[in-house]
Amino acid sequence: MRSFSAAERRTRLGQRHALSPSYRVDDPVAAARAVVALHGTDPATTFLAALARMADGSIVDIEKALYDDRSLIRVLAMRRTVFAVPVDLVAACLAGAADTVAREQRRLLEKMLAEAEVTEDPAGWLREVERVAVEAVAEAGEITSTELAKLDERLATRFVLAPGTKYETTQAVASRILTLMSAEGELVRVRPRGTWTSTQFRWSTLETWQPNAVAPLSAGDAAAELARRWLASYGPATEDDLAWWAGWTKTRTRAALARCNVVEVDLDGQVGYILPGDDEPPAADVDPWVALLPALDPTIMGWKHRDFHLGPHRSLLFDVNGNAGPTVWSDGQVVGGWAQLDSGEVVVNLLTDIGSEATHAVDVVAESLTSMLGDVRLKARARGWTPSEKQLRA
Repeated sequence: MRSFSAAERRTRLGQRHALSPSYRVDDPVAAARAVVALHGTDPATTFLAALARMADGSIVDIEKALYDDRSLIRVLAMRRTVFAVPVDLVAACLAGAADTVAREQRRLLEKMLAEAEVTEDPAGWLREVERVAVEAVAEAGEITSTELAKLDERLATRFVLAPGTKYETTQAVASRILTLMSAEGELVRVRPRGTWTSTQFRWSTLETWQPNAVAPLSAGDAAAELARRWLASYGPATEDDLAWWAGWTKTRTRAALARCNVVEVDLDGQVGYILPGDDEPPAADVDPWVALLPALDPTIMGWKHRDFHLGPHRSLLFDVNGNAGPTVWSDGQVVGGWAQLDSGEVVVNLLTDIGSEATHAVDVVAESLTSMLGDVRLKARARGWTPSEKQLRA
């Protein structure tokens, strides 16, 4: 059985995730392919993760891919997370991961409607209102949640979320339906209402926005395609890693791995998997590299078992819900965290001694990021501040 050391896995990470300088890519779609898909629940992550992997890229380049070329599409898929994915992967994400998300979201919404006494037939009521919503979005071309809610009183119906808790809030049915129908592949988030960091989007039908992304695919074929692409970027890795990343059950994970004809390997005593023929040692021309990756970056969130690159730093760099904050990397290892101060300055907290040369390189990247962000202020969206960020911002 082929054995992979932690050092070899870190070298492969630098190459395959386009983080080593000689392996950087030319465009945002290639950046997404390097890590399968770019996280997008916090829109800033999509942009900063792509920029970290591009040899010479800009915010404008990424906006062009998202809104003009439409070569990256936002989908709600793995782990009920928004991802920006290449067009040819949309169908696999929807049929291979978003299907379970959609079923759960539909069940929850029907339950909410019943508990709020909106209707005695939540399933039927929901189907009818969905039809109204899709027709309205198709006619408008692009529409916001607020605009949609004004078109039909049923879409404006509000109910309480998390009643009796500190998270209690109210939400319109329109907003929940948009989320559900994005998981079902009917609707997609398109242009933001504000800047590139905005979390408020306009919506369109997938067929209108990018008809090339509408392709029927069986659940089995879709899961196998996702597993193949993930192993090509993240392998060698364990069954648990893939199940966590995709949000799959063990049964679905094992079926997908079997269809990929995976090869068992040894990962420090754990059974791991690679694709057939993917056991060659990494190329020897990996230059030393450093990177400042954003919160929820695909690389830090790509595995369940992260010790080979994270080391002992989890408690400082993750929030209480298991979401990664901004991280500093050197040659495939997490060596610290970073944060943006209210002044706009990007500051670094190194947790590992990486030597003067690498430390200087980190400082240069931090200065460059400060300049690039300019007046933009990053916020902790879809997560909490990590202990490292709190220390830096105190």
